[in-house]
Order: sequence, then C-alpha cells, then structure tokens
Amino acid sequence: MQSYDRLLIGGKWDAPATPSVLQVISPLTEEVIAQIPDCSTRDIDRAVAVARASQDHGPWPHMPVAERIGILRKLAAGLRAHELDFARTQSEEVGSPYSLISAIQAEVAAALLDYYLDLGSTYPFEEVRPGLFSKALVLREPVGVVGAIVPWNYPLSLSFFKLAPALLAGCSVILKPDSATPLHSYILGEILQEIGLPQGVMSILPAGREASEHLVTHPDVDKIAFTGSTAVGKRVAALCGQTLKHVSCELGGKSAAILLDDVALDQIITPLIYRALPNNGQTCIAQTRLLVPQTRYAEITEALVERVRTLRVGNPLDPHTEIGPLVTQRQRDRVDGYIASGLAEGAKIAVGGKHPPAMTKGWFVEPTVFVDVNSSMRIAQEEIFGPVLVVLPYADEEEAIALANDSAYGLSGSVWTADQARGIALARRIQTGTIGINNAGLDPAAPFGGWKQSGIGRELGREGLEEYFELKSILLPPERPPAFAAEERAVPGL
Repeated sequence: MQSYDRLLIGGKWDAPATPSVLQVISPLTEEVIAQIPDCSTRDIDRAVAVARASQDHGPWPHMPVAERIGILRKLAAGLRAHELDFARTQSEEVGSPYSLISAIQAEVAAALLDYYLDLGSTYPFEEVRPGLFSKALVLREPVGVVGAIVPWNYPLSLSFFKLAPALLAGCSVILKPDSATPLHSYILGEILQEIGLPQGVMSILPAGREASEHLVTHPDVDKIAFTGSTAVGKRVAALCGQTLKHVSCELGGKSAAILLDDVALDQIITPLIYRALPNNGQTCIAQTRLLVPQTRYAEITEALVERVRTLRVGNPLDPHTEIGPLVTQRQRDRVDGYIASGLAEGAKIAVGGKHPPAMTKGWFVEPTVFVDVNSSMRIAQEEIFGPVLVVLPYADEEEAIALANDSAYGLSGSVWTADQARGIALARRIQTGTIGINNAGLDPAAPFGGWKQSGIGRELGREGLEEYFELKSILLPPERPPAFAAEERAVPGL
C-alpha cells in the first residue's frame, strides 16, 4: 500500500494541517491501495494565500508570454516522460482499460499543452483597435486565482483542460482532484516541482465536499472551473453567483447517436460502441442513446447486441480488456439502480444487466443494452454513467431530431451516415455543444461545452483560453472631438 503524507502547496510539499487521512480503494480488488492526507479548509486557506501572493506580487502573471511558454514546454515534456507511470496509476485507481484509455491520458494532456502553447505564441494578448473617436488599447489580463475542480473519470487529461489555458494566461491555480482518484496527482506534483514554476503558482489539494466548497466560496479565488455532475455544478454556480465570481461548468450529458437509414453497419458498429461505452461508460460525452430507423430496427439492434456481447470484461491492466470495473461501489450501486428502474418501467434487456459471474471481486457491471425503450423512461433521460445503452426507434428524420432534442442535456452527439452532407444538415438541428459525423469526441482546437443543463462556458479552442482573461480597455487620446462635445450650433426656428 502506498502512503502519502504531504500536500503540494504553492509548489512545495508540505505537511497537512490535520492528521486525518483518506483511503484509496481499488475498483478491481476492493482493497485499500493507498492513503492520502484528508485536505482541510485550513489547507485550502494556505494554498489560496500563496496563490493570491503569486497573482498580486509574483513574476508569473507579469513575465513575457514567451517565458511562460518556455516553462510550460518543460511540463509537456515531463508528462510524456512519465507516460507509463500515469497510465498504470489511472488504471489502478479509476479502473480504466489500460490500452483504450489509460495509455493515452498523458499524451492527451501533453497535446493540450502543445496546442495552447502554439496558440499563445501568436495570440493577441494586447491589441490596438480603431474607434469612433480614438484608438483603444485592449488588454487581456489573467483572471486571477483559479480553483480547478476535476472529476475522477479522466483525472489527468481533464485537469489539463483547465491547467493548460489557465497557466498560459498567467493565472495561479489550485487544482482539486477527486479524493477517490488522487494518486496520479502526486506524479504530476513531482513534475511541477522540476520545471521551474515560481512559488505559489500551483497547488494540488485532493479534497472532500467541505474543503471543496470552501475553495469555491473563498473570497480570494477569482474563478472556479468545474467539471462534474449537473447537480453539483448547479451548487457551484449558485455559490459563485453570490459574489459574481467567474465560473465555468462542464456538466452531464445524455448524448444521442443517430444512425441514418443508409448507414453501413460493418463499418460503424465497433467505432460506435467504443464511443457509446468509453471508460466503462463513465464518460460525459458517451453516446448512450442510440436512435435507429424503424425500417432497420431489428437488423441494427441485433448487430449492436452481438458486438456488445463480445466486449471483453476484466482486469483493466490486461491489454485486451475493453470494459473494466466502475470506480466505486457507490457508482456500481447507482448503475444497478438504473437497470432495475428500466426493467420496472417496462424496458427489456437484450444483453447484460448483471454482475459478470467470472469476476468474484471488483465493481463490475456487464455492458448492457435496453430495447423496448421510450423517451420518457428514466434510463432514456438521466445520465447513468455506466455501461448501459438504450435503443430507441424513429419513423423519420423529424422524429429522430425530436428524440435527440428531448433531453435536459446538450453536451455531445453524433450522426452516422454514408452521406456527409446529409449528416451535417441533420447535425445543425441538434441542440448540443458538440456533434460528430461518424465520429464522437473532442479536438483541442474546437470549443467544447454544453447547452441546456450540460454547462456554462467553454473549454478547448481559443474560446477555452479566453475563459481565463479579464478584459481591460485603455482609451488613447482622442483623434477628433466626441459627438457630444459642446459647439456653437444654430437653434432651429430662431
């Protein structure tokens, strides 16, 4: 068992304020694999204090952008150098299949850094704009101290959705990983110590609910960047609203994959299933609602079920595993509850629905496909966050669009077709932040975020960087008198 007794506060390993510890439990063996300090509100206060000093008096926000980029290039190199360490750790603490998910997380994080650092080399942090009366010098200055709160499902890569743009912008950051999956953050902390970040720029504090809420409400934190459930996101946004603190929230999803009647099943079934059940179904952009044409319902459903039946369930470190365990017993209980709900409401299980009998330990759920589903059922409306899919038939494209939009969420989606133009035309009518054609995922250059209850704000792309700026306009001396300046004018009628 690994044991950690320090927290990274302002770039230095320091003892926690209290002796309390948290246990990290393996989702595969159900045994304790590590213990970490239980971060307290006093630890949050210390981290915020050094971040505030860094933001107000330190060199990081004021150094030339090229110098920040040079330091952050070292961070990208460090991530790649520790790629195997991150991969094994995330499979052990999250249960993510090694070959499909964990092995690429460090590269994804480094690629995000690469994208933003390349963008930063040409981005207009300052620009002079022509105006009606005078020119304006427009400055993009760092928003300030950032609290970055990330979930457990993709802990490293999702951290860099926030860290890459925030650090490039010149912000000091307090990163709060989920206390259920904190082990990767200790590897990250060692890299951060090696690259030459000034004191106070980075802290990493795994924390529970009380300390996390303290971070959100702390008066010296200028922005909260949150990824997690919609329920918690609403709470975070409400707390930030009390002081008009900057906030961005990437929240839940119930994304629809629309299969059109011209789709070639032999070409799309495997990529579709991988995008429907990534990371054991624990993915906000998972394509969990499969909308299929009524004319091909039996054929497509049979192909989906047969492919799901072949998915290999097992040890996440086995390179052949496609479905690993869920992250915690609580999460498995949640998924079990949704499966029971689907049956109670009249849906039928075409495959799966149980705990795999071969796995005597671990929080496993068989990959599951529901049929005879209607859009009003909980399993068709609520985010399950497990390996559970629902198949719904549609009569024509208008009904497919209506079904896809019949959701409180709007985070992702996809259209599967042999005709790209037809797919794009349909995608334009789906109420969602990101949608793919024969694809479902993300790209660093494309803004990512949700419509409706899937969030506020954007990550990735140029727009993701702009979430970490305050705008300042410096009006230069006027080039001609303003329109409201006093001047002699004839009064009509006199």
